[in-house]
Amino acid sequence: METLQPDDPRELGSYRMLRRLGAGGMGRVYLARSPGGRTVAVKVVRPDLAADAGFRDRFRHEVEIAKAVSGRYTAPVVDADPNAALPWLATSYVLGPDLTDVVDAHGAMPERTVRALAAGLAAALQEIHAAGLIHRDLKPSNVLLAADGPRVIDFGIARAVDGNRMTQTGVVVGSPGYMPPEQALGQDVGPAGDVFSLGGVLAFAANGRGAFGAGAASHAALLYQVVHGEPDLADVPPSLLGLIRACLQKDPAQRPAPAEIVAALAPQGVEGVLRDWLPSAVSSTIATHAAGILDLEAPQPPQAPAYGYPPAPGYGAPVPAPGYGYPPAPPAPGYGPPQPGTVQLGSAPAATPAPSRRRVLSLALGGAAAVAAVGGGAAWWLGSDGDTSTEGKDTAAGKGGSAQPAEDSFTTPPAGVAPQPLWRKKVAEDSISAAVPLLVQDGLLLVSGDPLVAYDVKTGKVRWSKSGICRPGAPLLFRDGKVFLVDGEYDGVLVAYDVKTGEEAWRSQLGSKLAVEKAIAIDDQYVYVTATDYTDFESAAKKRSSIAAVSHIMGTKLWMRERDEATGKGTEDYDVTGSVFGKYLVYAGSDNNLTVRVTVLGRRCWTKKIGDDWTGRPTVAKNLVFLPGETLRAVDVETGKVRWTLKPNGRRGFNNPTVIDGVLYVSDYDGGVWAVDINAGKRIWLCDELDISGPETFVKKGTSLYGATGSLDGGLVALNAGTGKLRWTYTDSDNWGEPWQVALSGNRLLVTNGPEIYALPAV
Repeated sequence: METLQPDDPRELGSYRMLRRLGAGGMGRVYLARSPGGRTVAVKVVRPDLAADAGFRDRFRHEVEIAKAVSGRYTAPVVDADPNAALPWLATSYVLGPDLTDVVDAHGAMPERTVRALAAGLAAALQEIHAAGLIHRDLKPSNVLLAADGPRVIDFGIARAVDGNRMTQTGVVVGSPGYMPPEQALGQDVGPAGDVFSLGGVLAFAANGRGAFGAGAASHAALLYQVVHGEPDLADVPPSLLGLIRACLQKDPAQRPAPAEIVAALAPQGVEGVLRDWLPSAVSSTIATHAAGILDLEAPQPPQAPAYGYPPAPGYGAPVPAPGYGYPPAPPAPGYGPPQPGTVQLGSAPAATPAPSRRRVLSLALGGAAAVAAVGGGAAWWLGSDGDTSTEGKDTAAGKGGSAQPAEDSFTTPPAGVAPQPLWRKKVAEDSISAAVPLLVQDGLLLVSGDPLVAYDVKTGKVRWSKSGICRPGAPLLFRDGKVFLVDGEYDGVLVAYDVKTGEEAWRSQLGSKLAVEKAIAIDDQYVYVTATDYTDFESAAKKRSSIAAVSHIMGTKLWMRERDEATGKGTEDYDVTGSVFGKYLVYAGSDNNLTVRVTVLGRRCWTKKIGDDWTGRPTVAKNLVFLPGETLRAVDVETGKVRWTLKPNGRRGFNNPTVIDGVLYVSDYDGGVWAVDINAGKRIWLCDELDISGPETFVKKGTSLYGATGSLDGGLVALNAGTGKLRWTYTDSDNWGEPWQVALSGNRLLVTNGPEIYALPAV
């Protein structure tokens, strides 16, 4: 931004020029202000071009094009005079730098910023295409970043969707590196061409560099890469890879429509995902410079004539791009307060003085956030009821539960695009244990920890919360409306709580010298627990570990047996997990013994070693127990004999598997996901295209398989359950290194990542 020079105009129409913003091949651009205080950008045509009748016609066409596009995420035309001696065009001026300046100054944008940018730009393309236009030059320098969202500018080479090409045969108009292949080849360009450009812009924002080469590369090299090369997406966050790859498909028919992108990234409104969307450094710079911009006054008229343009040859020399001191964009109709001098329909002009420009600034910066907070609901931060409370806000017991929530109607995102959270909330640090599977029942998500909290799966609100009843990391078991766990304050007591209210139903102590250690499994009649006999307090060697069955109706003990008699290690191991299959109780622990007992009387069928390093709940299905490790083994639950073994075919072994609808799903140590026929032990498919580590828990909804990974390079993936093809990846950098878990309630995925809980559509 420069001060006005003697040869610059001082007024055009009703606008007073304040500063010179820049210059290009068409003319100069000025910062100007209307009599009512509105700050605008005025593009003024060069004198030699103004004398060209053909150019005047094209400029008039540009004005009409720009007037046709007036939406929330574009900079609308506010005035123009294509018939003036020097034709000019005034647009709302956006308080924010362009994306090129931001990335140059701050590097690649954070993941959350790029997601919000994608939603805002897709919404802008919806506005443009709805006007029957194609932008044809969407690139980082044509994207301005304002506090309340991005703005797409410069429709200089836009054309009507159904009109004729405005270029000569063989002449390519656009920006190499961002134009779609069909435009680079001189072919017809449709709305899908803008989607390709969107993918390039997002790759630049996420990568910090162009997807098809650096800006210094020749135009020919860039065009060749666009047509024939693969995009460089090496540093794009995994959760954004699918979206950007889909946008950058060479075939226009394979690219998602802007409406699909908006529906996937912002199912409850774009304004919500744009709340506080910019990095703090960019936001603070905008706010700091805004006050100075709004206080600018027109300079005193110089002695030289106001209209004295220099000769054309030197006119188009580039001027350094403006800094971050952009004046604000006035709210679009329906957004924020009316501008000074605006008369609202149905009312007379106010007689009160117009507010100061600093007051307008505060409204412009704060108004958008207020709209985002109360209008429509934000897909990222807010639940459907607008609740943003963290754990502990609602600690009183609720007045009852609800049945399994009715399934909502969610829009399926385009290939490669992950859905965005319906609600998200942060809970107390260390309150979610990665060792405890999530429990979802009766429309509630129960998170093990102190306090024990039940969240409504539909809204994320706390339905009830109780302190001192659950040890951190204690497993939770559910049956017949009750949740069972070992008491968090009193050693050795098994307690049943009403899952809807959190009220205690009963408590059971096996004996004065017996302490319940852990609830490990449950069936229709009994809760199975481990217990320790502390009869001899003087000798640790005399402590005996036992397994017991307790009626989950009355809390009475049915039987108790000493643990794993044949191995001689029953007194040392307490980290036990178990499963029930039919009449068999199957359990294992850190002593690496697997034991099967008959549930009725506790008779042990067999015990055997299962390896040197195995954790996780035993997986049992169709009379088989599945053992992970260097190979995947299926063991007969009745006899302990190996029925089949699956080798990893050069990979490094298997994690703990999951069986859903008769198919075994398991990840290997190299991050691949396998689907296995559990009867024959044969691989059905192998997915080896994940951008994150292999999932460790799986759920399935319809034709989609969802998997949550461990801690490093973690996230949530969706695969086609029939083919293993990757549908999308969802990650979040806020809790990098924290483990992920997933559970299913209706068509909602309940996901935890460290201290955060998400609800996502299962689509």
